Amino acid sequence: MNITSTIHHAARARAGVPLALGRQHPKAAYQQTDLAALANYLILLMLRNVTSDGYVIEDPANPGQYSAPGCVIAAPSFPANTPGVDQDYVYNWVRDAAITAIEIAAAGLPVTPGSGMPSLIDYVSFARLCQTNAHPTLGHACFTVAGQPRPWTEQNDGPAIQSLALLHAYPQLDAATQATAKQVIETNVSYLLGVYQQPTTNLWEEHEGLSFFARSVQLRCLREIAANSYGIGVAGDITTAIAWLENAVRDHWNGSYYVTMLKPGAGPGVSVVPEELGYDPNIDIVSACVYGAVPASDTKLLATAARLRSQWADPNSRAFYPINAADEARGIGPLLGRYPGDTYDGDVAHPVTGGHPWALCTCNFAELYYRLANDIDHAGTVPLDSLSEDFFGQVGVTRTTSALDAATALRSAGDAMLRAVIYHSDRYELSEQFDGTSGYEKSVHNLTWSYASFLSAVRARTSGSKLPGKAAGKSTRAAGSKK
Repeated sequence: MNITSTIHHAARARAGVPLALGRQHPKAAYQQTDLAALANYLILLMLRNVTSDGYVIEDPANPGQYSAPGCVIAAPSFPANTPGVDQDYVYNWVRDAAITAIEIAAAGLPVTPGSGMPSLIDYVSFARLCQTNAHPTLGHACFTVAGQPRPWTEQNDGPAIQSLALLHAYPQLDAATQATAKQVIETNVSYLLGVYQQPTTNLWEEHEGLSFFARSVQLRCLREIAANSYGIGVAGDITTAIAWLENAVRDHWNGSYYVTMLKPGAGPGVSVVPEELGYDPNIDIVSACVYGAVPASDTKLLATAARLRSQWADPNSRAFYPINAADEARGIGPLLGRYPGDTYDGDVAHPVTGGHPWALCTCNFAELYYRLANDIDHAGTVPLDSLSEDFFGQVGVTRTTSALDAATALRSAGDAMLRAVIYHSDRYELSEQFDGTSGYEKSVHNLTWSYASFLSAVRARTSGSKLPGKAAGKSTRAAGSKK
């Protein structure tokens, strides 16, 4: 056993993780694994993709070029070392890096005495480097490990999520790094106030239009900046932008679900992608709740989420993943993908009709369950109406279910999804995707966002306020049901 595996072995033991747990483990083992304890191990796996002064990565596309501290690679995967995958993920995506930094900030890692948290200090430095080098716009999405712009797309969700990450990290930074973070945030906000009404490349980097996800994270960013207590400058027109984005998000409702990408100038609910291509319902609507401003109790969101789950978990659906039938018998799952017309599996030269489930998509959906359970605990009522009825029905919640029992059912549903992710992992290492038939991992390995999404979901699971005295005995009718 080498040094690295020895460290991981010890970390698994400290986290209470069964050392022998793998894909063929006994049913009792994977159903009883402590998800919160397991998160202590998965954060170590995630941190392997974050560079520092002492941990340097050579750019596989440019030998002799090495990483700057604070670079967060999407995955240590490129064609030469990943058979069957023709994509190079050894790059820093602004969005992925920010989502990772949020989890680092939430992890309670050691702080250097008299300074701050080293990984976050490095992250701020690298964020500033990329911002300085960004071209052609500040919304440039992808950078090399040395902080140079890679020819790629412009994605206006990136500066918003990066600013949110810096706000989360701010208390763990030293004074000099706080000043840098403040400068990066103010530059980002100035940029966002100039582009928030414009089309952008979407989350999955396939279409350009008016993005529900981008608008949602921009809205959350501007709200948090407007309310910040760190002395970060608030532009005079930020209130106008917030109000405009609140209305713009509502325009994505088409009467049945939120549309992921609106066609500019076509009016509310009109997608930029033809319906026959199967781009909606799209999981990025759920991601917009996890990372953006859409509340988990929004019944239009829940109507969309119900369609998302059924298109991959219902055996009568054309997008059904066979692995979900096997997992249902195990008491876990389902695993979810990006959208029903997906064809990407890590090898763009050989598209696969229907695509495959993704770890991060499944974890984001589990987090929706946890967040909604937390909201129900606090409110003492369930947002069950004609729009959300199908969503709640999928987890056994009806109009006569108490708020306490509804929250319990939602958490159990989230647990089943996370346990499916772990069951199909390669001994806890998370790739980007799982095969929709066999369940085995595929596409790029050790995807940083997969780990971050699992950690985020577990945080939502464990931070929920359980108020049985407030929730017990109240039926869902108290939520303003239309029937």
